[in-house]
Amino acid sequence: MIPTFVIFLREGIEASMIVAILLAYLQRIGQRRHFRDVFSGVAAALVLTLGGGVAAFFLIRQYEGSNVQTYFETATYLLAAVILTYMTFWMQRHAKGLATELERRSDLALSKGRRWGLGLLAFQAVGREGLETMVFTLAIIFASDRQAASPVHGKLLLLGAALGLAVALSVAFAIFKLGVRLNMRKFFRVLGIVLMVFAAGLLADAVENMQQLHWLRFGGHVLWNTSGTISEASSFGDVLHSLVGYADHPTVLQVLVWFIYLVVSTILFIRLGKSGGRLGRTVDSPTAESQKDGRLTSP
Repeated sequence: MIPTFVIFLREGIEASMIVAILLAYLQRIGQRRHFRDVFSGVAAALVLTLGGGVAAFFLIRQYEGSNVQTYFETATYLLAAVILTYMTFWMQRHAKGLATELERRSDLALSKGRRWGLGLLAFQAVGREGLETMVFTLAIIFASDRQAASPVHGKLLLLGAALGLAVALSVAFAIFKLGVRLNMRKFFRVLGIVLMVFAAGLLADAVENMQQLHWLRFGGHVLWNTSGTISEASSFGDVLHSLVGYADHPTVLQVLVWFIYLVVSTILFIRLGKSGGRLGRTVDSPTAESQKDGRLTSP
């Protein structure tokens, strides 16, 4: 539940920030009639992402118990870990100029009379976040299913996703409509570190799969076996596995990959935040010009 909550919270806020930037800019230049183009792009991205995610889930379920499922799960773990790392560092470096870039691309679309260009811009932005969320969610579902495959567990994952999205939309509304102040630099930094812990766990799961498939024939010595104390199949063990990548009988290679990735990525991420890649000063609205006295002008 917690991993899906954090994923949907983080991605939901980022996607809603992008949409709010577009809407606030159109409002500021007197182009409210193009709001529907932005919303059309958002709707298309959501439909495509949801449809693709559901289709991928049921497709792989047809091969449950076979090596094909293991191949797909391993690829999903690796892809999710790579995307998690990339988008976390990307947001740290580029968030400060995000509004300017979106405004520039909006001007380009409007100057050429291409209304569909705004919809495409919204589709690309929201679709990217949706695709990332789909990959992360599939990886979390596959990792969790191995630990505690039960209808209740699946419902908890869905509940976490729903709560994360609801909180993200509430935060976005508070920031962009009510003018509530939130230090986005610290917000994304904390969530970034949390997500890298998730990524470390997914990499460890990928290593476990590749060792079971005999793709990695080294580092297979089991360091400990705590299945009698905290089993991964138990509810508490599953929570630990989802949060920090806990394994009740990890191999040397699993632990090394988990530890090295987490230490290196976290150090680099923190250093980047303290240098030129920081998000900047406290963010109160999508653009500085769209607010008065610390409050965003309502679209």
